[in-house]
Amino acid sequence: MEACRIVMPRPPHRVAASAGALVWLLCCAPAHAQTGSLTLQAAIDRALSANPTVASARLRGAIDSATLALARERLNPEVAIEFERETPRQAFGVAVPLELGGKRTRRIAVGEAAILVGQAEIAATIAQVRNDVRRAYYGVLAADARLMLLREIRDLSGRARDTAQARFDAGDAPRLEVLQAELALAAAENEATAAEGTAVAARALLNSLLAFPLDTVQPLAGPIDAGGSVSTPQALEVAQRDSTELAVLDRQIGEQRARLALAQALRVTDVTPTFSLTRDAQPEFSYGWRAGAAITVPLFTTHKAGVLVEQTTLDQLAALREATMARITGQVAAASVTVEAQRQLYVRYRDQVLPQAQQVEQLAQDSYQLGQTGIAALLQALQASRDVRLRSLDAVQQFQNALADLERSIGAPLP
Repeated sequence: MEACRIVMPRPPHRVAASAGALVWLLCCAPAHAQTGSLTLQAAIDRALSANPTVASARLRGAIDSATLALARERLNPEVAIEFERETPRQAFGVAVPLELGGKRTRRIAVGEAAILVGQAEIAATIAQVRNDVRRAYYGVLAADARLMLLREIRDLSGRARDTAQARFDAGDAPRLEVLQAELALAAAENEATAAEGTAVAARALLNSLLAFPLDTVQPLAGPIDAGGSVSTPQALEVAQRDSTELAVLDRQIGEQRARLALAQALRVTDVTPTFSLTRDAQPEFSYGWRAGAAITVPLFTTHKAGVLVEQTTLDQLAALREATMARITGQVAAASVTVEAQRQLYVRYRDQVLPQAQQVEQLAQDSYQLGQTGIAALLQALQASRDVRLRSLDAVQQFQNALADLERSIGAPLP
């Protein structure tokens, strides 16, 4: 009988059940960085330097700079040459358009505001990629932890099958127990196989964000339960101060104000002074000159409609900013409450539920070894322990997802 003993993990001391359950929950996830391991911050830094989405967003800066250079250009002068049959027979003239009302200054202001908008949009893209990396990083940790847990359960089921077979061979157990153990082992193997695919998919998603080859396998250094509660007032303060979404709207409002000022400047008519040198007007003179000016008469087009368009656009952006602020406030408040609820759920699993499940599993194993219960009771205890441990992993993964949702709602790194 002793040769058929099922070796199951036992905490070194009952008072250490909480710490043992935590290690059990994390499923041997590395708590310290190892050589070549990847921390969350290192993953974020890698994404910011190599992610193609961030790289393409940063190209916006060159476009905005070129647009500003275009706004700084001045109107070209016009040169005219005339040959006539009347005197003076030749005229050489030049006309220099003069923009009045500060049009060029207003165009430059629009270009400078567009640069600020581009910078805000780049920051928003970086915040989104950062959030995607955080979510994918903990997704890999959770998938790896689930895979290790299901492999451990598969191994336990295999040892239980071997024990049942040995007892059957010794005449101490019926054939039914062997069949039940084999069924439990087959189910555990199927679940482990499915978990392997999920882990590979999660790592491929993270590798794509970090611009690594999709099949790259690099150990992750962070614990799966990193992070803590975030108070709602603190989260709202960070959102109001650092939200990239609000920053983009604020910069767009500034750009729209500059466009409104440009539209108002366009209502001022321009003047084009002209000067011509004439010659061959004998017998009166050989060389002469004439000067003049042309002005656009705002008879049909007054640019009043253009001012109205820019003003209504500005009003719409202001209303959108208020609506966005209200939405962010609601999302941040809801997300912060969800984070705290998921954190408490995870802590209860870690400190209460998992230690109790571990004790029940150990007692069931001892009872089966002593012949006090059959294989059905042992398999039921193993199944219950498996379900509790998987739910604990779901709880910690949902906690990390809630933190990622809160970060996305804030639009900036978590406080």
